[in-house]
Amino acid sequence: MEIVRYSIGDVVRLKKPHPCGCDTWEVYRTGVDFGLRCRGCGHRVMVPRPKFEKAVRQRWPLGEGAPDPPPPKPAQGKGQKRR
Repeated sequence: MEIVRYSIGDVVRLKKPHPCGCDTWEVYRTGVDFGLRCRGCGHRVMVPRPKFEKAVRQRWPLGEGAPDPPPPKPAQGKGQKRR
């Protein structure tokens, strides 16, 4: 089995898309846990290494032709602050 080395700045496509609709993530932390930032909405999550490695479907190393993130969707009624 080949060991894949991930670096900060790599872009990965995961099995399931984020609720915002984007399925590409940027790696901002590596180690026992991976820090990922959604390229669609900017949401950050921490994922344990075993779960991350199972979920990765495609990888673009830093500086290679990763797909552009989708345009941001307008905020829905839920979660907005009331005035």
